[in-house]
Amino acid sequence: MNEKPKILLAEDEESLGKIIKESLEFNGFEVMHCKNGEEAFSKFKITSPDILVLDVMMPKKDGFTLAKEIRLENKTIPILFLTAKSQTQDVVKGFNLGGNDYLKKPFSIEELLVRIKSLLNINQVENKIANNTEIHIGNYIFSPKKQTLSFDNEIKKLTSRESDLLLELYLQKNEILDRTYILKKLWGNDDFFNARSMDVFISKLRKKLKKDTNIQIINVRSYGYKLIF
Repeated sequence: MNEKPKILLAEDEESLGKIIKESLEFNGFEVMHCKNGEEAFSKFKITSPDILVLDVMMPKKDGFTLAKEIRLENKTIPILFLTAKSQTQDVVKGFNLGGNDYLKKPFSIEELLVRIKSLLNINQVENKIANNTEIHIGNYIFSPKKQTLSFDNEIKKLTSRESDLLLELYLQKNEILDRTYILKKLWGNDDFFNARSMDVFISKLRKKLKKDTNIQIINVRSYGYKLIF
């Protein structure tokens, strides 16, 4: 039998923390609930969680500070921030400190579950990528490290932004890549001009993948994009 995925939850609001813990445990996770950042950091050092769910505003040590300290010891563990803040600069700060995703309060347990499962899946894929420089996307071979896309014997060089965007699409393949999330992660904010810039890069990727007609990058209006193959 496979072990239950371990979640380290840092949430100082006791009633919310209890609800999250019980709900996640009901859905097959093992949850370690800490009520402040210092307690969470101590727990992190003596356990081996698979993912961290961190409230941003906590006593003794806030979520951003906690994430920064954890990233000095572990570069790859997925970090999901729970935040009442919605300012672009706060979200960008979270990504810059090593966060992988964020969820604005109030949120549904269903949405939290989707985000956690997605991050765990992405982390597994990224670990595979670290050991294998080539990714198969239909009949194409994509190398994120070399930033190349190959079809038969033809190799095309990708820009850093094209490579980063294609990797994010691949990590969420057959699922919607949230428009706001990826704009803030790769462009820094989700203003009109960056949104138009992303549309241009999506068009470029479609052209570079057009030789395999089974590959599609679908525009899901108002939500984002989906890579299908």
